[in-house]
Amino acid sequence: MLAREKCPTRGVCARRDRLRKALRLRPSALHGTVCAVSTSIWFWVAFHVGVFMALAVDLISFKRRARELSMRAAILRSLIWVALSLAFNVLVWKSKGGEDGLDFLTGYVIEYSLSVDNIFVFVLIFTYFRVSPRSQHRVLVWGILGALVMRGVMIWLGVTLVERFHFVLYIFGAFLLLTGLRMLFDRDATLDFEKNFFMRFCRKMLPITREFHGRRFVVRVRRGGTAGRGQLMFTPLVLVLILVDVMDLIFAVDSIPAVFAITTDQFIVYTSNICAILGLRSLYFLLARMVDRFIYLKIGLAIILGFVGTKMIVADHFPIRNWISLVVIIVILAITITVSMLATRRQARNADQI
Repeated sequence: MLAREKCPTRGVCARRDRLRKALRLRPSALHGTVCAVSTSIWFWVAFHVGVFMALAVDLISFKRRARELSMRAAILRSLIWVALSLAFNVLVWKSKGGEDGLDFLTGYVIEYSLSVDNIFVFVLIFTYFRVSPRSQHRVLVWGILGALVMRGVMIWLGVTLVERFHFVLYIFGAFLLLTGLRMLFDRDATLDFEKNFFMRFCRKMLPITREFHGRRFVVRVRRGGTAGRGQLMFTPLVLVLILVDVMDLIFAVDSIPAVFAITTDQFIVYTSNICAILGLRSLYFLLARMVDRFIYLKIGLAIILGFVGTKMIVADHFPIRNWISLVVIIVILAITITVSMLATRRQARNADQI
């Protein structure tokens, strides 16, 4: 019998397999985004066409309004955006299956609830710069277009990392857990926009006028300071737009990893993010007047981040079903919002009497 020929590279291959197993790397044949395999390109195209059409209709309808968005109109628009997102959820459920449908719904609820934290900061920004309500709507529209690009890139990078290095999920989970603890014990932190790095950089590098010029981002200013033929300058509304996008990017660092606790399907993560952002503008005008009443909501959001982070860390040993996560998140939101509204009833009555 012939002796079995020894493979000179067998030791190298064995060491490589042990390293891949230790790091939980996926084989090179499986590299790439999930969506490239499971979601048709036409589904992506149709989603973006629908998004831009909805944004165009909303922007045109708002331009025709000669007055500030009322509470009733804000409620109606918020309900319309939620209904559109749920209709898309049904489409995902029918085309990709019940599991992906549940993943989208859970991711959407997480993103929509965490977007409320954005609203607190947006109120501070618009109040600090004394931005008119109609200009606020324009800033939020262009801010959403910037968020589409930035979040798309972040989600693509996140999914690529998770596919290649599974342990990144543990890092995301630990980050969310620490963020939740920080939010829980640092609720009275204040933002100083004048000391913000991007603010100082923009004021130094960009030609910016001292006053607003309606809802315009760019204006030609003469030497006397009046609008007309002259130097092309940015208005302070550009600073507001930059600050809104920067703050959204900071919040995305928290919210996007939270959806990875539910799924790593790039299409589901991205679309649930975008659907939540699309409803953010109407939700802002709905909640901006009531922001002082949600005194315990940050505690609820901190608990949600802690729960999602813990879910990611223990997923391999104690997996939590996504429908359970959805119920937990909804219950936490319902409790914190209800307690907040009950605790501030007297404050609301006094405000109405004034």
